Amino acid sequence: MRAIIFDFFGTLTDPSAELLRKETLQTTAVALGVDPERFWAAMVSSFPERIVGAYGGTRDTLCAIARQCGADPDTERLDRALTTHRAGAERVRTPRRGALAVLDHLRALDYRLGLISDCSSELFEAWPDTAYASRIDAPVFSWQERIRKPDPRLYATAAARLGVRPTDCWFVGDGGSREHDGARRAGMRPVLVTNAGYPGVGGLRSDPDTYVPEDRIDELDELIRFMGSSHDNG
Repeated sequence: MRAIIFDFFGTLTDPSAELLRKETLQTTAVALGVDPERFWAAMVSSFPERIVGAYGGTRDTLCAIARQCGADPDTERLDRALTTHRAGAERVRTPRRGALAVLDHLRALDYRLGLISDCSSELFEAWPDTAYASRIDAPVFSWQERIRKPDPRLYATAAARLGVRPTDCWFVGDGGSREHDGARRAGMRPVLVTNAGYPGVGGLRSDPDTYVPEDRIDELDELIRFMGSSHDNG
């Protein structure tokens, strides 16, 4: 095993930060001049389309969703809303406790590190400026690729960009988007992050997995022992 591919939200990010998502979107709605509950519902219902790029970039997305909600923000209002929205998105992607140290440690063990994220434009646009970017060798974003998990092409793309075979990879995630079943079918070895220490976040997963991997960890820092042992035995 030569590579580890991670899910992003709820895996590398603080799972409890997902509880902020509604609040941050409602703050964006106020900046747009849109009813917060209506905007939240529209963003939730448009998620499958937004994560494959159907609405374009973040600015165009906010404009389109605002119009769906009966508003037509002018340039100045849209600029303010975009700034507000990006600040909220940054809060939601706060690193999980110890996640950056785990990534650094795994790189020191010579693992190649990848990412597959079902994400809308916010993460893709902000990625180069995040603390994760310098630590991940091959990020793959559904928004950029125009396909989402568990599409096997995403897993094949991540492995190819890492220069390894899918069978050389672990896939580590919290179980949304049927990601572990997709990883298994792609030939990768799935590892579930249970997030047992974060009550209530499991119900926030979109399209949860029906396949449950045998390999499970409760916290991300358990990967150091898990992967280190496998590295030594390999």
